Amino acid sequence: MSCCCDHDDDEESHLTIPLSSSDFPSGESAVISPMNSNFSALNCRDTLRLIFEKLSITDLARSSCVCRAWNAVASGDEMVVGAFKAPWKLKEVVGRPTSRSFWRDNGIGKFAVSHRISRGDSVASLAVKYSVQLMDIKRLNNMMSDHGIYSRDRLLIPISNPDILINCTCYIEMDTYAKREVAVLYLEGRPDCKRGPLLNKVTSDKGKRRIIDSLRRSMQVDDGTAQYYLSISNGNPRVALSEFSSDLRWERQTGLA
Repeated sequence: MSCCCDHDDDEESHLTIPLSSSDFPSGESAVISPMNSNFSALNCRDTLRLIFEKLSITDLARSSCVCRAWNAVASGDEMVVGAFKAPWKLKEVVGRPTSRSFWRDNGIGKFAVSHRISRGDSVASLAVKYSVQLMDIKRLNNMMSDHGIYSRDRLLIPISNPDILINCTCYIEMDTYAKREVAVLYLEGRPDCKRGPLLNKVTSDKGKRRIIDSLRRSMQVDDGTAQYYLSISNGNPRVALSEFSSDLRWERQTGLA
């Protein structure tokens, strides 16, 4: 009596014969894939999850393009977020981006530390405190001058040491100064829910006063001029500085300045 594992030599040799192009109809590829293989594991969701959990965010994106079955697994929120967190050993990512393209890149530049501005802070002092380059802070926050710090409640600080992300929680936020979505780390714990989303325009008299003071120092003009350029820029201080610089260049070219 033979057991179920016993096979005759002919059958075993048949299973080990490599496939050749003659085994496929004309025009079909001999590459084994979910589209031309009878290997059911390639379409088993549980098996695919085990495999995809080991992939990088880039390879996961490629896998989602293979076929519908793979796309259904590789494009799942849990799978994508897991691949985004894995390299940095993040504990959790809170929030969802406005576009799924956010997940395509999980480089260190996607993350930042939130620093609430307090009296005495300067861009230079924050660069020293967090061991980052001063220009990197200004670039991330779209600051044209160091005085821009006084018109904001917080600054985003680039992360210099990736170990700071280990077992931490990041919050996906649209920062209107950085003009992009960022995975933000709060070293003091969690964001202040009472603040709400950051607004690009002036929404309070106090905020407006701070921006006007910042513009006045940056432009080296009086309050009236600073208010004028802020008004024609629809409350955007970056546009106000750009308009002022443009007018100043024109005056110098025409000999009026």
